[in-house]
This record gives sequence, C-alpha cells and structure tokens, in this order.
Amino acid sequence: MKDLGELHHILGMHVQRYGDGLLSQKQYMLEILDRAGMTECKPCSTPVDTNPKVAAADGAPVAHATDFHILAGTIQYLSFTRPDIAYAVQQVCLHMHDPREPRDAALKRILRYIRGTLHLGLLLQPSSSADLQVYTDVNWAGYLNTRKSTSGYAMFLGDNIISWSSKRQNTVSRSSVEAKYCKVANDVAEATWLRQLLQSFTPPWVALH
Repeated sequence: MKDLGELHHILGMHVQRYGDGLLSQKQYMLEILDRAGMTECKPCSTPVDTNPKVAAADGAPVAHATDFHILAGTIQYLSFTRPDIAYAVQQVCLHMHDPREPRDAALKRILRYIRGTLHLGLLLQPSSSADLQVYTDVNWAGYLNTRKSTSGYAMFLGDNIISWSSKRQNTVSRSSVEAKYCKVANDVAEATWLRQLLQSFTPPWVALH
C-alpha cells in the first residue's frame, strides 16, 4: 500500500483545497459544452424557466435524438456535484424516450447556465455541528400530463450538503397538503436510513441528531 498524498482527483472530479474543500467538475463541464458546440454561448442566470409549463407532446420531435440522449446523460453525471441543477436535469430526463423541441431548448438552457457557473462545485467545509437537517419542497400537480407532483429535498450534515434529490411522485395527490405529507414521510424515511448509516461508522463519542 502506498500513500499518494492529498486527494486531487476522484472519478473525474477535481478536488481543490482553499482552506475548505471544493469538489469541482470544471474540466468535465468544458468538455460537455465543447461536445454541444456551446463553448462560446451566452450564459443565463437560471437553469430552468419557471414560468411556462409544457406538455410532453408539445413541439416537434428533435432532429437528432441521439445527441439529446448523450447530452442529457452527461449532465446527469454533472449533477453529482451540482445540486443546483438537479431539478432542471430531472425535468429534461423525464422525456428521454420522446425528446421534443421544447425539451431540447430546456437542455440548452441548462448548458447556458453551466457556461456561466463554471466556478461552482460542491463545497465541503469543517463543521462543529453533527446535526442532520432536511429541507424539502413540492410542486403540487406540476406535471401537466398526469397531474403528478414533483418533489425534492436537500439533506445537510452540519454545514455540508450530503444528499439531494428531485423526482416525480408515484401517485396523484388530491391536494397540496397530501403531496407534502407524502413527501415528508419519504424524507423522514431517507433521513432515518442515512442517520443509521452514518452511525455505523461514526465514533461513539460523536452524537448525530
């Protein structure tokens, strides 16, 4: 066994150390933009347009579905260190089976957002707290075709985000309260599992709450 020193790269991610740690996929982001021919595109400030809602069958099918599939798959891997694009990526990937022009425009918007945020990554910093906190939200009946809700959560251990998700709920909720109740129940189960996992390799003198 050989000591290779401080960690610099892992699974294609670059580890930068400036007092705190930063997991960055900047080189990977540049490669995605180059593959899409958008290295010089105009950046935008948000990864998704929150105003219009588009049905699955709206718009013409994209001319090159394979290119859409490849780009959508690459940004899925990018979301491992970019929780800020998790919802936008999830919305695009819902239509991998039948990509249409509005979804292609949404994919290009994510790439434009990435172009303007190449410096961002996953910040890991020392924290005096070992509290496990979960923040959750639900977009009730936001999917036009089935009226299913989209839910998401962000889970923090102390000051560091360690788990996040954005996905469509399995059932149709009759009210926003029902959608939120289902979401909270799932998040509590996820937090309980993660707490038990962390306790399995945490020293006994460190308390998780």
